[in-house]
Amino acid sequence: METAVQARSSQPSAVLLVAVGGVLGTLARWGLSQLVPAHGGWPLPTLLVNLVGAFCLGLLLESLLRAGQDVGRRRSARLLLGTGLLGSFTTMSSLATELVLLAKQPLVAVGYGVTSLVGGLLMAWGGIVLAARRRS
Repeated sequence: METAVQARSSQPSAVLLVAVGGVLGTLARWGLSQLVPAHGGWPLPTLLVNLVGAFCLGLLLESLLRAGQDVGRRRSARLLLGTGLLGSFTTMSSLATELVLLAKQPLVAVGYGVTSLVGGLLMAWGGIVLAARRRS
């Protein structure tokens, strides 16, 4: 049985918003990876996109939540910017692959993994706090 949220999410306009955002996020991630080299064995481009993406997602979703119900323009913004753009800008698959590749250097792999996960949580929290302060 399909819920109301699933039915709305499968509408062609919703799929198009996510697709357009996805293309833009993927291009932004690729562009950043061309500008920022890996440093000292650390996949710095992936770390940066995931940290920046976590912050932006926290900021966006908290701002949208505080603005009202997930309908109309707010829903479109969430689909385009959150699910599409930031969903494709961040990359858990690259993080996982890079952790496997770093396994030959266990301390580097653990440091990178912990930095990515804890840093991502802190950045998302920072985005949420900033959005909450802007709306108070």
